Amino acid sequence: MRSSFPNPLTEKEEQYYVKLLEENDPAARLVLIEHNLRLVAHIAKKYAGPMTTQDDLISIGTIGLIKAVNTYTSKKSTRLATYAAKCIENEILMSIRASKRIKQEISLSLPIGTDKDGNEISFNDILGTDTDEIIDSISLKIQSGKLHQAINHVLTPREKTVIICRYGLDGRDPRPQREIAEQLSISRSYVSRIEKKALEKLKNYLEE
Repeated sequence: MRSSFPNPLTEKEEQYYVKLLEENDPAARLVLIEHNLRLVAHIAKKYAGPMTTQDDLISIGTIGLIKAVNTYTSKKSTRLATYAAKCIENEILMSIRASKRIKQEISLSLPIGTDKDGNEISFNDILGTDTDEIIDSISLKIQSGKLHQAINHVLTPREKTVIICRYGLDGRDPRPQREIAEQLSISRSYVSRIEKKALEKLKNYLEE
């Protein structure tokens, strides 16, 4: 398929067909799309990988090309090919980002163990955005070796201390921020900032 793509138009040819396009000539629109498919293939090749084939990205990039042709006018300061390249790349990048987001959501919902009642639990169960939800899930966190690995891998010593004390990961009762602040000789508001940053780092690490 890729070897059969028509050659790009010369600047003069492009101007001719753009003029026809602005006169609502449907044949001109088709010519402009077909003669820029080679550009789509070139851009798709840069982003192809094991999870997304070049053929899939060509299909997605073609949507961007069609959008470019539909919105291009001779009043623009750049050639159609330059304008289309940006539209094609944007379409491909949006698709890749959406795909990654879906995969992250799926991975976070996969079971990683069971609670004391035998119910399956996932990272979503132990990393809620609400602090009270996290505190209520202390027993689940203790069971999660992956979470402890993340704590040891991404947190600084002070962040690790705050998280362990705050949520009782050392087997003791969860401690209030005021008590942790006194232990570390820092302000309670500083403990709060450390806790928030540490939870965000853990969440990002587990989503990767």
